[in-house]
Amino acid sequence: MDFIYGQESLTSLQWILRAIVSFFFLLLATKVMGRRSISQLRLIDFTIALVLGNILAHPLSDEGLGLKGSILTTSVLIILYLLISFVSLKWTRVRNWLEPASFPLIKDGEILYKGLTKARISIDYLLSEARKSKIEKIHHVSLALWEPDGTISFFVSPQLQPITAEDIQLVKKPFSLPQAIIKEGKLNINGLHLAGKDITWLEDKMRTLNVDTQDILLGTVDQDELRVYLYTSL
Repeated sequence: MDFIYGQESLTSLQWILRAIVSFFFLLLATKVMGRRSISQLRLIDFTIALVLGNILAHPLSDEGLGLKGSILTTSVLIILYLLISFVSLKWTRVRNWLEPASFPLIKDGEILYKGLTKARISIDYLLSEARKSKIEKIHHVSLALWEPDGTISFFVSPQLQPITAEDIQLVKKPFSLPQAIIKEGKLNINGLHLAGKDITWLEDKMRTLNVDTQDILLGTVDQDELRVYLYTSL
Protein backbone atom coordinates (compact mmCIF):
# COMPACT_ATOMS: atom_id res chain seq x y z
CA MET A 1 0.00 0.00 0.00
CA ASP A 2 3.03 2.30 -0.15
CA PHE A 3 1.95 3.57 -3.58
CA ILE A 4 -0.85 5.57 -1.92
CA TYR A 5 1.59 7.87 -0.08
CA GLY A 6 3.91 10.48 -1.54
CA GLN A 7 7.43 9.25 -2.26
CA GLU A 8 10.58 10.42 -3.96
CA SER A 9 10.07 7.88 -6.71
CA LEU A 10 7.61 5.18 -7.69
CA THR A 11 8.20 1.91 -9.47
CA SER A 12 6.31 1.05 -12.64
CA LEU A 13 4.07 -1.31 -10.65
CA GLN A 14 3.22 1.43 -8.16
CA TRP A 15 2.28 3.82 -10.96
CA ILE A 16 0.02 1.14 -12.42
CA LEU A 17 -1.60 0.51 -9.04
CA ARG A 18 -2.26 4.24 -8.61
CA ALA A 19 -3.95 4.38 -12.01
CA ILE A 20 -6.09 1.31 -11.25
CA VAL A 21 -7.21 2.62 -7.84
CA SER A 22 -8.02 6.08 -9.25
CA PHE A 23 -9.94 4.62 -12.19
CA PHE A 24 -12.20 2.42 -10.10
CA PHE A 25 -12.61 5.14 -7.47
CA LEU A 26 -13.84 7.55 -10.16
CA LEU A 27 -16.25 4.88 -11.46
CA LEU A 28 -17.61 4.47 -7.94
CA ALA A 29 -17.85 8.24 -7.48
CA THR A 30 -19.78 8.63 -10.73
CA LYS A 31 -22.10 5.79 -9.73
CA VAL A 32 -22.80 7.44 -6.38
CA MET A 33 -23.48 10.84 -7.95
CA GLY A 34 -26.03 9.28 -10.28
CA ARG A 35 -26.88 9.16 -13.97
CA ARG A 36 -27.88 12.80 -14.18
CA SER A 37 -24.29 13.94 -13.62
CA ILE A 38 -23.37 11.96 -16.76
CA SER A 39 -26.29 12.75 -19.05
CA GLN A 40 -26.21 16.52 -18.63
CA LEU A 41 -23.92 19.06 -17.03
CA ARG A 42 -25.68 21.52 -14.78
CA LEU A 43 -23.75 24.29 -13.01
CA ILE A 44 -22.96 22.05 -10.06
CA ASP A 45 -22.12 19.08 -12.31
CA PHE A 46 -19.68 21.13 -14.39
CA THR A 47 -18.02 22.53 -11.26
CA ILE A 48 -17.61 19.15 -9.58
CA ALA A 49 -16.28 17.56 -12.79
CA LEU A 50 -13.55 20.19 -13.08
CA VAL A 51 -12.56 19.91 -9.43
CA LEU A 52 -12.52 16.10 -9.26
CA GLY A 53 -10.53 15.78 -12.46
CA ASN A 54 -7.94 18.24 -11.19
CA ILE A 55 -7.64 16.63 -7.76
CA LEU A 56 -7.04 13.10 -9.02
CA ALA A 57 -4.86 14.13 -11.96
CA HIS A 58 -1.95 15.43 -9.86
CA PRO A 59 -1.19 12.25 -7.88
CA LEU A 60 -1.19 10.32 -11.16
CA SER A 61 1.62 12.47 -12.53
CA ASP A 62 3.57 13.51 -9.43
CA GLU A 63 5.08 10.79 -7.22
CA GLY A 64 5.63 13.33 -4.44
CA LEU A 65 1.88 13.69 -3.91
CA GLY A 66 -0.01 11.03 -1.99
CA LEU A 67 -3.15 9.42 -3.34
CA LYS A 68 -4.79 9.17 0.07
CA GLY A 69 -5.38 12.91 0.38
CA SER A 70 -6.92 13.11 -3.08
CA ILE A 71 -9.31 10.24 -2.33
CA LEU A 72 -10.39 11.81 0.97
CA THR A 73 -10.88 15.23 -0.63
CA THR A 74 -12.86 13.72 -3.48
CA SER A 75 -15.04 11.79 -1.03
CA VAL A 76 -15.89 15.00 0.84
CA LEU A 77 -16.76 16.76 -2.43
CA ILE A 78 -19.05 13.90 -3.43
CA ILE A 79 -20.86 14.16 -0.09
CA LEU A 80 -21.26 17.91 -0.62
CA TYR A 81 -22.54 17.27 -4.14
CA LEU A 82 -25.18 14.85 -2.88
CA LEU A 83 -26.11 17.23 -0.06
CA ILE A 84 -26.58 20.18 -2.41
CA SER A 85 -28.59 18.01 -4.81
CA PHE A 86 -30.86 16.99 -1.93
CA VAL A 87 -31.21 20.58 -0.68
CA SER A 88 -32.09 21.79 -4.18
CA LEU A 89 -35.01 19.34 -4.21
CA LYS A 90 -36.34 20.71 -0.93
CA TRP A 91 -35.71 24.46 -1.28
CA THR A 92 -36.92 26.31 -4.36
CA ARG A 93 -34.48 29.21 -4.01
CA VAL A 94 -31.47 26.90 -4.10
CA ARG A 95 -32.91 24.99 -7.06
CA ASN A 96 -33.63 28.20 -8.97
CA TRP A 97 -30.08 29.41 -8.40
CA LEU A 98 -28.54 26.13 -9.56
CA GLU A 99 -31.07 25.53 -12.33
CA PRO A 100 -32.57 28.85 -13.43
CA ALA A 101 -35.83 28.82 -15.35
CA SER A 102 -35.72 28.66 -19.14
CA PHE A 103 -36.40 31.86 -21.07
CA PRO A 104 -37.45 32.57 -24.68
CA LEU A 105 -35.06 33.32 -27.53
CA ILE A 106 -37.72 33.25 -30.25
CA LYS A 107 -41.42 33.94 -29.84
CA ASP A 108 -44.02 33.82 -32.62
CA GLY A 109 -41.28 33.85 -35.26
CA GLU A 110 -39.52 36.92 -33.82
CA ILE A 111 -35.97 36.76 -32.42
CA LEU A 112 -35.74 38.29 -28.93
CA TYR A 113 -32.46 40.16 -28.71
CA LYS A 114 -32.70 40.48 -24.93
CA GLY A 115 -32.91 36.70 -24.69
CA LEU A 116 -29.77 36.29 -26.82
CA THR A 117 -27.93 38.80 -24.62
CA LYS A 118 -29.03 37.04 -21.45
CA ALA A 119 -27.93 33.64 -22.82
CA ARG A 120 -24.70 35.24 -24.17
CA ILE A 121 -25.05 33.61 -27.58
CA SER A 122 -24.87 35.05 -31.09
CA ILE A 123 -27.31 34.99 -33.98
CA ASP A 124 -25.00 32.57 -35.79
CA TYR A 125 -25.16 30.12 -32.87
CA LEU A 126 -28.95 30.36 -32.77
CA LEU A 127 -29.19 29.67 -36.51
CA SER A 128 -26.77 26.75 -36.19
CA GLU A 129 -28.86 25.14 -33.47
CA ALA A 130 -32.01 25.69 -35.55
CA ARG A 131 -30.42 23.87 -38.49
CA LYS A 132 -29.49 20.97 -36.20
CA SER A 133 -33.18 20.74 -35.28
CA LYS A 134 -34.11 20.63 -39.01
CA ILE A 135 -35.59 24.14 -38.90
CA GLU A 136 -34.92 26.12 -42.07
CA LYS A 137 -36.85 29.31 -41.39
CA ILE A 138 -36.96 31.22 -38.11
CA HIS A 139 -40.48 32.54 -38.75
CA HIS A 140 -41.69 28.92 -38.62
CA VAL A 141 -40.71 28.76 -34.93
CA SER A 142 -43.52 29.43 -32.50
CA LEU A 143 -41.24 29.31 -29.45
CA ALA A 144 -37.56 28.67 -28.74
CA LEU A 145 -36.38 28.36 -25.13
CA TRP A 146 -32.88 28.57 -23.67
CA GLU A 147 -32.69 25.65 -21.24
CA PRO A 148 -30.68 25.54 -17.96
CA ASP A 149 -28.25 22.97 -19.41
CA GLY A 150 -27.29 25.29 -22.27
CA THR A 151 -29.42 23.72 -25.01
CA ILE A 152 -32.22 25.27 -27.06
CA SER A 153 -35.69 23.75 -27.35
CA PHE A 154 -37.52 24.64 -30.58
CA PHE A 155 -41.29 24.41 -31.03
CA VAL A 156 -42.57 24.76 -34.57
CA SER A 157 -45.88 26.49 -35.25
CA PRO A 158 -48.79 24.02 -35.06
CA GLN A 159 -49.84 24.84 -38.64
CA LEU A 160 -46.48 23.56 -39.91
CA GLN A 161 -46.30 20.36 -37.88
CA PRO A 162 -46.97 16.99 -39.55
CA ILE A 163 -50.48 15.60 -39.33
CA THR A 164 -50.86 13.10 -36.51
CA ALA A 165 -53.25 10.22 -35.97
CA GLU A 166 -55.09 12.36 -33.43
CA ASP A 167 -55.67 15.11 -36.02
CA ILE A 168 -57.53 12.73 -38.34
CA GLN A 169 -59.08 10.81 -35.44
CA LEU A 170 -57.36 7.58 -36.43
CA VAL A 171 -57.44 4.87 -33.76
CA LYS A 172 -54.02 3.28 -33.39
CA LYS A 173 -52.89 0.23 -31.48
CA PRO A 174 -51.64 0.90 -27.95
CA PHE A 175 -47.90 1.20 -27.46
CA SER A 176 -46.14 -2.05 -26.68
CA LEU A 177 -42.46 -2.28 -25.78
CA PRO A 178 -40.87 -5.43 -27.26
CA GLN A 179 -39.21 -7.63 -24.65
CA ALA A 180 -35.93 -9.40 -25.38
CA ILE A 181 -36.40 -13.03 -24.33
CA ILE A 182 -33.38 -14.55 -26.10
CA LYS A 183 -29.95 -12.96 -26.27
CA GLU A 184 -26.97 -14.58 -27.98
CA GLY A 185 -28.49 -18.04 -27.76
CA LYS A 186 -29.48 -17.75 -24.08
CA LEU A 187 -33.01 -17.58 -22.71
CA ASN A 188 -33.91 -14.49 -20.68
CA ILE A 189 -36.51 -15.69 -18.17
CA ASN A 190 -37.15 -12.22 -16.76
CA GLY A 191 -37.93 -10.86 -20.22
CA LEU A 192 -40.26 -13.79 -20.87
CA HIS A 193 -42.17 -13.07 -17.67
CA LEU A 194 -42.38 -9.35 -18.43
CA ALA A 195 -43.89 -10.21 -21.81
CA GLY A 196 -46.54 -12.27 -19.99
CA LYS A 197 -45.47 -15.53 -21.65
CA ASP A 198 -44.24 -18.88 -20.40
CA ILE A 199 -41.87 -21.62 -21.56
CA THR A 200 -44.68 -23.61 -23.15
CA TRP A 201 -45.69 -20.68 -25.34
CA LEU A 202 -42.08 -20.14 -26.38
CA GLU A 203 -41.52 -23.80 -27.21
CA ASP A 204 -44.62 -23.82 -29.41
CA LYS A 205 -43.42 -20.74 -31.27
CA MET A 206 -39.92 -22.20 -31.68
CA ARG A 207 -41.33 -25.40 -33.18
CA THR A 208 -43.43 -23.36 -35.60
CA LEU A 209 -40.38 -21.38 -36.73
CA ASN A 210 -38.20 -24.53 -36.71
CA VAL A 211 -35.31 -22.88 -34.87
CA ASP A 212 -33.28 -23.69 -31.76
CA THR A 213 -32.39 -21.27 -28.99
CA GLN A 214 -28.63 -21.53 -29.59
CA ASP A 215 -29.14 -20.42 -33.22
CA ILE A 216 -30.83 -17.15 -32.23
CA LEU A 217 -28.83 -13.95 -31.82
CA LEU A 218 -31.84 -11.99 -30.57
CA GLY A 219 -35.43 -12.98 -29.93
CA THR A 220 -38.12 -10.46 -28.98
CA VAL A 221 -41.81 -10.61 -28.10
CA ASP A 222 -44.17 -7.83 -29.17
CA GLN A 223 -47.65 -8.61 -27.86
CA ASP A 224 -48.22 -12.17 -29.21
CA GLU A 225 -45.60 -12.11 -31.96
CA LEU A 226 -42.18 -13.72 -31.61
CA ARG A 227 -39.49 -12.20 -33.83
CA VAL A 228 -36.07 -13.85 -34.05
CA TYR A 229 -32.77 -12.71 -35.54
CA LEU A 230 -30.49 -15.63 -36.36
CA TYR A 231 -26.73 -15.75 -36.37
CA THR A 232 -25.51 -15.07 -39.88
CA SER A 233 -22.05 -15.49 -41.37
CA LEU A 234 -20.62 -13.03 -43.88
